[in-house]
Amino acid sequence: MDDAEAERDAQFRGGIPEVYQRLLVPMIFEEPAESLAQVVADLAPGEVVETAAGTGALTVALLRSCPGARITATDLNQPMLDAAGAAVPNEVVTWQQADALDLPFDDRAFDVVACQFGAMFFPDRVLGYREAARVLRPGGSLVFNVWDRIETSEVPWVIHAALVTATPEHPVDFLSRTPHGYFHVPRIRDDLEEAGMPGATIRAVDGTSRTTPAEAARAFCQGTPLRVAIEHHETLTVDDATAIAEDALTRHFGPGPIEAPTRWIEVVAKTGG
Repeated sequence: MDDAEAERDAQFRGGIPEVYQRLLVPMIFEEPAESLAQVVADLAPGEVVETAAGTGALTVALLRSCPGARITATDLNQPMLDAAGAAVPNEVVTWQQADALDLPFDDRAFDVVACQFGAMFFPDRVLGYREAARVLRPGGSLVFNVWDRIETSEVPWVIHAALVTATPEHPVDFLSRTPHGYFHVPRIRDDLEEAGMPGATIRAVDGTSRTTPAEAARAFCQGTPLRVAIEHHETLTVDDATAIAEDALTRHFGPGPIEAPTRWIEVVAKTGG
């Protein structure tokens, strides 16, 4: 993956935030957010900073699970924060544009750094983990999740397979390459150890995606950076990709409501102290 491709993979712009919030959050993000927020709540933090907050799925769950905590929610993409601020009007949350690899906070400022499905997009994950360790107090925790391999999440797997089949010369492989591309547990451990946080607790969690073929096709093809990859493709259009995805999902699951398995990986890494 070249630098231009990596930059496109992290873009949440244009109409993406609205579709992301309306369709993708209830489909695949709310359940993992509740699970990760409970992990954070068990740590009883007073100060939490969330990186790669997106439109606030984890933020909402943290507000419920950690009612006494002060939460600073950050994201690299201001349009996502704008959508989050509109969806989550709460005086307890401070919304701030920030790069997870260069956080604008003092050393030892937080008890927990939380990140839902953001580490896969970091251009330098070790640097991102080091930044998390820097802003954590002694004994603080970096709590994050990443998607497991794409075959364990049936809806994106069906969409990915259909789009790759439709683009054999230049496959549109964003879903397997980026959101589902950072699942190898030894690699995650190595990255954390290099960042100074050895001995992480890592577990796989199974969940369920609920959607319809039309909503899932639109959510993934128009509400994620997959849309940007499609827009840069030589032959594929967003409308065509959405139709291909919907047809594949209908053939695989049938035309009615979908309940499909999904799996993610939860990580808790502590600083010394």
